[in-house]
Amino acid sequence: MQLKIMPKKKRLPAGRVALILFLCQMISALEVPLDLVQPPTITQQSPKDYIIDPRENIVIQCEAKGKPPPSFSWTRNGTHFDIDKDPLVTMQPGSGTLTINIMSEGKAETYEGVYQCTARNERGAAISNNIVVRPSRSPLWTKEKLEPITLRNGQSLVLPCRPPLGLPPPIIFWMDNSFQRLPQSERVSQGLNGDLYFSNVLPEDTREDYICYARFNHTQTIQQKQPISVKVISVDELNDTIAANLSDTEFYSAKPNRERPPTFLTPEGNTSNKEELRGNVLSLECIAEGLPTPVIYWIKEDGTLPTNRTFYRNFKKTLQIIQVSEADSGNYQCIAKNALGAIHHTISVTVKAAPYWILAPQNLVLSPGEDGSLICRANGNPKPRISWLSNGVPIEIAPDDPSRKIDGDTIIFSNVQERSSAVYQCNASNEYGYLLANAFVNVLAEPPRILTSANTLYQVIANRPALLDCAFFGSPLPTIEWFKGAKGSALRDDIYVLHENGTLEIPVAQKDSTGTYTCVARNKLGMAKNEVHLEIKDPTRIIKQPEYAVVQRGSTVSFECKVKHDHTLTLTITWLKDNGELPSDGRFTVDKDHLEVADVRDSDGGAYTCVANTTLDMVSASAVLSVVAPTPTPAPIYDVPNPPFDLELTDQLDKSVQLSWTPGDDNNSPITKFIIEYEDAMHEAGLWHHQTEVPGTQTTAQLKLSPYVNYSFRVMAVNSLGRSLPSEPSEQYLTKAAEPDTNPTAVEGLGSEPDNLVITWKPLNGFESNGPGLQYKVSWLQKDGDDEWASVVVANVSKYIVSGTPTFVPYLIKVQALNDVGFAPEPAVVMGHSGEDLPMVAPGNVRVNVVNSTLAEVHWDPVPLKSIRGHLQGYRIYYWKAQEGSLKRNRRHIEKKILTFQGSKTHGMLPGLEPFSHYALNVRVVNGKGEGPASPDRVFNTPEGVPSAPSSLKIVNPTLDSLTLEWDPPSRPNGILTEYTLKYQPINSTHELGPLVDLKIPANKTRWTLKNLNFSTRYKFYFYAQTAAGSGSQITEEAVTTVDEAMASRQVDIATQGWFIGLMCAVALLILILLIVCFIRRNKGGKYPVKEKEDAHADPEIQPMKEDDGTFGEYRSLESDAEDHKPLKKGSRTPSDRTVKKEDSDDSLVDYGEGVNGQFNEDGSFIGQYSGKKEKEPAEGNESSEAPSPVNAMNSFV
Repeated sequence: MQLKIMPKKKRLPAGRVALILFLCQMISALEVPLDLVQPPTITQQSPKDYIIDPRENIVIQCEAKGKPPPSFSWTRNGTHFDIDKDPLVTMQPGSGTLTINIMSEGKAETYEGVYQCTARNERGAAISNNIVVRPSRSPLWTKEKLEPITLRNGQSLVLPCRPPLGLPPPIIFWMDNSFQRLPQSERVSQGLNGDLYFSNVLPEDTREDYICYARFNHTQTIQQKQPISVKVISVDELNDTIAANLSDTEFYSAKPNRERPPTFLTPEGNTSNKEELRGNVLSLECIAEGLPTPVIYWIKEDGTLPTNRTFYRNFKKTLQIIQVSEADSGNYQCIAKNALGAIHHTISVTVKAAPYWILAPQNLVLSPGEDGSLICRANGNPKPRISWLSNGVPIEIAPDDPSRKIDGDTIIFSNVQERSSAVYQCNASNEYGYLLANAFVNVLAEPPRILTSANTLYQVIANRPALLDCAFFGSPLPTIEWFKGAKGSALRDDIYVLHENGTLEIPVAQKDSTGTYTCVARNKLGMAKNEVHLEIKDPTRIIKQPEYAVVQRGSTVSFECKVKHDHTLTLTITWLKDNGELPSDGRFTVDKDHLEVADVRDSDGGAYTCVANTTLDMVSASAVLSVVAPTPTPAPIYDVPNPPFDLELTDQLDKSVQLSWTPGDDNNSPITKFIIEYEDAMHEAGLWHHQTEVPGTQTTAQLKLSPYVNYSFRVMAVNSLGRSLPSEPSEQYLTKAAEPDTNPTAVEGLGSEPDNLVITWKPLNGFESNGPGLQYKVSWLQKDGDDEWASVVVANVSKYIVSGTPTFVPYLIKVQALNDVGFAPEPAVVMGHSGEDLPMVAPGNVRVNVVNSTLAEVHWDPVPLKSIRGHLQGYRIYYWKAQEGSLKRNRRHIEKKILTFQGSKTHGMLPGLEPFSHYALNVRVVNGKGEGPASPDRVFNTPEGVPSAPSSLKIVNPTLDSLTLEWDPPSRPNGILTEYTLKYQPINSTHELGPLVDLKIPANKTRWTLKNLNFSTRYKFYFYAQTAAGSGSQITEEAVTTVDEAMASRQVDIATQGWFIGLMCAVALLILILLIVCFIRRNKGGKYPVKEKEDAHADPEIQPMKEDDGTFGEYRSLESDAEDHKPLKKGSRTPSDRTVKKEDSDDSLVDYGEGVNGQFNEDGSFIGQYSGKKEKEPAEGNESSEAPSPVNAMNSFV
């Protein structure tokens, strides 16, 4: 028997939702195998808003896949971008990615613009997003003169930052001259605009180095504002200043700054507006001044702030809502409050939305003649406009396709053909952005293939779901069938579930589920199958759980955990304390199934968990250890609750009943909930199902009931230690019968014989019957006939056979459920067909046109439709390679190949033929039943082709000036070999190739000796065969001639010759004599002045250096010309261009700052890279190389 399930919708329990979502993801991930012809698909592209580093080469990504591999082109600012005309622009081979080499020359600003990539092959063209390329910018701070700020204690203050506009915008922070972050609090904080706000100032706020820094992450630079000086004057200081400037007759006194209620520093006024885009972070800010410092509160008018998405920043002065949506629009109110009063500000928030997908178009694979559709649905605020393109061209001006019809956001395809293949683009846009999606329509006729590895072994724990994969592909979409065992044991629909991606699910795997399963994929073009194996393992169970223990301090406690598991799996037992590892203490001992704790301490109290793991499952059990002081008082007993009792049914109605009960003892642990289960004694006696749960404080429950069920109920209590035993069952309650609510599903009408119609359906289960006497009314009517509906009522079965029908006639079918109470609602009508029969006529007038040595075109006349007697599946060509004159005699031993052409095609191509071969073929028509008779055999011959490469090439017997080549002929000559061609050339020590020598060799040779070669030389050989059709693939080899041993023997080391040794001794003696003579002559003569002696023997370190000698230069101090000139160290030199290289000991932060080159500009701003190579450029003359860089201090705070 077999299970054959077409994809369908099923109502599934809630517990399987996660499993179904996982399978749906697998389905959506199915793709066309890359070895099949398919339009291009963009796989990688740069972001829409692409900000580049102007110091690096520009790389704009565009990758795509397809068959044939796609070619790539680009547009820039809407016009064709000819990369061949720009020497700085290159495109990577086999890729559309552009690389613009601006590091050698050129500027990034030259290449700003909007770029779009197109990937194209013979099946269509896919396009990328519009990629806006902009170089990042980090401009300098504008120069400004900042006056010192003086104010009284308690006043409010705002220090403006006003950073330069960069791309992207910089990150702002405030620091002092020591590169320390300025402390912030409820009183002092930085606003979203970068300004520093003081709700009130204090004397300790006095400082001269309030510095605002702007960090540009993209270019890794930092700019700094000029320092701001702030002086806070206390009341006493102010009075002293006033008194010093007034005459004795005047009187004035500054009063202490009084407390005041809050006022807002930002935003201004009572109301303001804020607009944000859906999905972004909404940031609302209120900063207030006052004395004492105000506190900020936030509320949303007519609503509550969203939980899990609301965050407070900057001491609650900033409200942030992440993933903002249209529902977050409304009025938000910030309230500033201190002891003297409160003030509020209302911010009206409007959330707009750039387009976002509701249903993006998906790739569509159809077979010729099929129908399909592409759907593109998007939403936004305002509503986006949907437009379609075909192969990158607006569909209004694209070539017309009769199979295509556009209906708003949907393109409907009907009766597609191969020319219907294309890539369609859906563009959804509004004023805030756009979405662009590519989806191809690929028209293929492809027999099924199974992508899952053969003989995969699945191991599953008993009573758990088993999922057996059968990933497949084919066009038209194959049907999937599953068999079990070699003989195909029966798989019942109510036990197995077949998902749309081919996966077979066994919801509850049992031991008898073990075995071999075969997945079979079929469509009208062929069949493929694959075997997988399933093993069911015993579940791991803890048969002896650790028990709750109360022990006295200093005693020993032991926990036992006995585990039973499948003997074929490896078991690991781990003990945990409070869900963490056991303390690394020698008092804890683990031995097999026991944990022992000696000398128990108060800290040992807690929950101890035994975790039993195998490769397939995991179980755990816990027990609590309570440590008490030694006392004679017995510890209380903690346990699961006792079962509830005294169950009673009241308020008994047709579809509901009230159940009440009395709780049992909670055993010192409060009851948290009650679980209610039911049994259907009529349909599933002895099987208890979950009904509902109620809180532990409730002792009654109103239960919903179904018709015609004999209910019994039981209750279990649950506390922190576990679940009680079930209560005694309640009295039985039989609900009244009613007519069925639903009709059978999966109704089909297919003939198994030419003269019958087999009507099948999925029966209702016991709950769905709603009453006794479940039957089915089966009705059928021949479509387009004159007869009336014929009906029959059958018992609770799943099939009915109508006999005596004409061959292959359409029928209307419906199946209606009924019971003793009445009929179910009117069922839906489905279409079916009576049985098919084999075609009667063979295709005629078969012609063969040989296109080339590997390809032939076959034509035939179609057979009359009436003779097909079924659904026309197509035409099938059988062809085989035959020997001349032995076509009929050896047919049984010839391997035949089959090609099926779908639909009503009357011609097809035979690819992959062998050149220089004799072939025969015939054609048959195919319907759902099978093949018709074969046409008469037609024979044809393929012409010669180029040969394959020689099977081998070896270099043997190398000598001083010759090499011998041996080879084997090509494994596929594809014709009559005419000759071999040998080309060779020498290779020197730098791997440069010498002149190429071309040599022709007769076809009957398999050995050839090359003479007059250079000795000790490497040669590279290129060798290939030729037929009348041309040259075949080449094979290459390298070899080296041997060394001239005679010449090598003549190259004797002269250092070992006696005459050479004697000559060297004579030269050494002569040099010694000359040195002695020179020494004597130098010391002859009279006295000379001491000054001349000192000059003659002066220390070279203090000798002046000659100005005309470019080898040495004068070293000057970098600090001041007034300082003494310091000489260079002995042996030190400077380059000939008179530049002085920086010594390794130069004390500069640049040397310690991760290689940062930086300097302070005239306006005091600092520019420096965070990372990169450490470069020390030579400085002209005695100028300083560069100032110390503070970037290390920056990196530690930013």
